[in-house]
Amino acid sequence: MKKVDDYEQIRKAFYVEGLSIREISRRYKHSRRAVRKALGQPIPEKYHLGQPKKAKVLGEYQDRILKLLEESEKLPRKQRYTAHRIYELVEVEGYTGSEGNIHNFICRTRKKLEAGKAYLPLEYDPGKDAQVDWGEAVVILAGEEVKVQFFVIRLNYSRVRFVKAYPFQKQEAFWDGHEAGFHFLGGIPQRITYDNLKVAVFRILEGHNRQEQDAFKAFRSYYLFDSYYCNPAQGHEKGGVESDVGYVQRNFFSPLLRVKDYDELNQLLLARCKQDVDRYIRGQEAPVSELWEVEKVKLLALPGQDYPACETRPVKANPYSQVVFETNRYSVPSTYAGKQLVLRAFPFKIEVLSLDQIIATHPRCFGREQDVFDPLHYLTLLEQRPGAFEHTLPLRQWRKKWPETYEHMLLEVQKNKPDGQGIREFITILKLHQTYPANLVEQAIHLAVHSGMFSLDGVKYHLQQLLNPLPSATPLDLSFLPQLADIGCQPVDLQIYNQLLEAR
Repeated sequence: MKKVDDYEQIRKAFYVEGLSIREISRRYKHSRRAVRKALGQPIPEKYHLGQPKKAKVLGEYQDRILKLLEESEKLPRKQRYTAHRIYELVEVEGYTGSEGNIHNFICRTRKKLEAGKAYLPLEYDPGKDAQVDWGEAVVILAGEEVKVQFFVIRLNYSRVRFVKAYPFQKQEAFWDGHEAGFHFLGGIPQRITYDNLKVAVFRILEGHNRQEQDAFKAFRSYYLFDSYYCNPAQGHEKGGVESDVGYVQRNFFSPLLRVKDYDELNQLLLARCKQDVDRYIRGQEAPVSELWEVEKVKLLALPGQDYPACETRPVKANPYSQVVFETNRYSVPSTYAGKQLVLRAFPFKIEVLSLDQIIATHPRCFGREQDVFDPLHYLTLLEQRPGAFEHTLPLRQWRKKWPETYEHMLLEVQKNKPDGQGIREFITILKLHQTYPANLVEQAIHLAVHSGMFSLDGVKYHLQQLLNPLPSATPLDLSFLPQLADIGCQPVDLQIYNQLLEAR
């Protein structure tokens, strides 16, 4: 195979030195055909196979693999064949080669199909368009490796992106992600592009028409933006946010983040979103932050109050004063046992309402068949049945966490008031948590124990002192009355009392 240096040598000999093709062939030991070829072009052609090499093992299965790929394109997007699955199918049919050969053949085939595709460069107006998508990443959450879902919204003009993580992609997380994104972006884009996710689309119709979920239409109506949907399996139609998902996975979540809970995780992601706006986009003279300021003016204004980003459903409290949501049981005050209530499930909390009054709030549990108790919900009932104090599950869980001064107070109150009266008084002390902040009640109990006031009145006294501390007395300034300076400091003369007695 001739190199570029050989071609240069041949062409100089012919065009500069004036040698004939026969002389060049004899001098440089090249065939006349090679010399003529070099004279026709300045560099050698790249080597190409005249015909594909025969694949001894894979060859007879190539047509079968192509048919499987064609069949895969007709399946639902998330149920299409992977290369591993195709390997398993052809292996059953007698293929004895390696799985790597299957992967390589499929990769080459897909590249050929992609090679003929062309895309248009696009430009967007400020405030007009945004894109939304979901991604997933792995983090170390409370010491365990957990796969989290993250919501991404990006403005198409300024390329500002916002990211928030959730344990799932449910409707309430979808709503909450939008609202958090709107607040971060400083307004609402006029149109948002989505793929055909179930929380928004009920049925795909012809063209870009969609039968949308009623809940999504209500949410969209509240914020007054328009929605636009990509064609099925055409992710490039919202390529900006698709690219952002990959960028976030590689830059925001790498290396693995170690956090104690979702709140800490989202604080980290928010900080990285804020740092991210200082970047420059290729071809743009201004940074993203300056383009964002231009775009903010064009965004729709946020309403005065957020849309309730939750799932709402009716529930009935069972005899144990619990309501059930997704197999988990959440406590409500015992006075609502057996009553019809309303449950609102937010991404990270659960609220239970009676009419329009919130009667219970809990952190949302992401396990299954779990009991989530607030011990304060059972104190009124426990006051009536003090004999069950030692065995009530919510109280037993609370006792594992409360300060030692609580146990000290309980023991002393029981000593002072036996026959269950001490238990009742201690329960009344615990009920102060329903009215006052927990940290103040803990301080009041601590002060009462250390001052030897083992009673409800003693705790209340210290609680009032904490809430309304007495102003410290300032000493009188007697410098302008020197004759009074020694009052209260002179020695006591006991003879005065004898004078009084004699006078009597």
